[in-house]
Amino acid sequence: MDLSSFIIQVLNGISYGLLLFLLASGLSLIFGLMGIVNLAHGSYYMLGAYIGFVIIQKTGNFLIGLLGAGVALALLGIIMERFFFRKLYKRELDQVLITFGFAYLFLDIAKGIWGGVPRILPKPPFLEGSVSILGEAFPIYRFGMILIGLSIAVLLWLFLEKTRTGNIIRAGVDDKEMVSALGINIQLYFAGIFALGALLAALGGVISGPITGAYPGLDFEILVLALAVVVVGGLGTLEGAFLGSLLIGFAETFGKALFPDFAMFTIYVTMALILIFKPSGLLGKEELK
Repeated sequence: MDLSSFIIQVLNGISYGLLLFLLASGLSLIFGLMGIVNLAHGSYYMLGAYIGFVIIQKTGNFLIGLLGAGVALALLGIIMERFFFRKLYKRELDQVLITFGFAYLFLDIAKGIWGGVPRILPKPPFLEGSVSILGEAFPIYRFGMILIGLSIAVLLWLFLEKTRTGNIIRAGVDDKEMVSALGINIQLYFAGIFALGALLAALGGVISGPITGAYPGLDFEILVLALAVVVVGGLGTLEGAFLGSLLIGFAETFGKALFPDFAMFTIYVTMALILIFKPSGLLGKEELK
C-alpha cells in the first residue's frame, strides 16, 4: 500500500468510525444508564435511512430528510421506552427477546413498504464530486461525513459534560438509585436518552445512505459493529464510544483493504485483544467486587 492509498484508507476509517459513533454512542448510553440491551437499535439506523430517503424524494432537500428522520425515530424511541422497556428494567432476558422481536418486526415492515431493492439516498449538491489526494480521488461527501460526525461528537460532549442535564445523566450512569433519592425524576431522563439514542442512530442511517444505501438486513449488519464498539469502548461512556468507534472503523476499513476475505475477522481480533487486556473496555469502569 503506497502513501496515497494509506491516506485514503485513514480518511475512510475516520469517516466510517464517526458514522459508527452516531449509532454506538446512543446504544452505549442506553445500556450504561438504563441497563437495556436493545437489539432493535440497528433498526433505528435502517428505518432512519428509509424515512430520510422518502422525505428527500418528496422535498428534494437532504437537510430536511436528515432532521425529519431523526425526529421520527426519536418519537419511536420514546414510545418504545414508555410502553415496553419501562417495565423491563433489570430483566435482561426479556429485553433481549422483545428487542429481537422488534428487530424482525421492523425488518418485515421495511420489506413490505420498500421491498428488497437497495435505495440509494441522493447526496447534497454541494457535497458532490471528489478531490485529489496525491493522485487518488477522495469523495467530498466523506469529508462532509467527517465534519458532521465530529460536530455531533463535540455537541454531545458539551451536552454531557457542561450542562446540568448532562451531569444528572452521568450521575445516573454511576448510581441511578442515588439520583432518584435526590428527588430527580430519572425516568424522564431515561426517556430522553432513549429518544436521543434513536435520533442519533437515524442520523447515522441518513448520512450513510448515499454510500451504503438502505436495504433489508442493514439493521443487523450495523448492529454487530455497534455492539463491537460498545464492548471495545466500555459501557456508558461517550469518550469510550468515540475511541471504540474509530478503532473498529479502522479495523473494518483496513481489514477490507488488506484482507478482503477476512474483514470481519480483523474486527473480532481487535475486540478480543481489548477484552483480554481490558475486560471492561478502553474507558469502561471495572466492576467492584
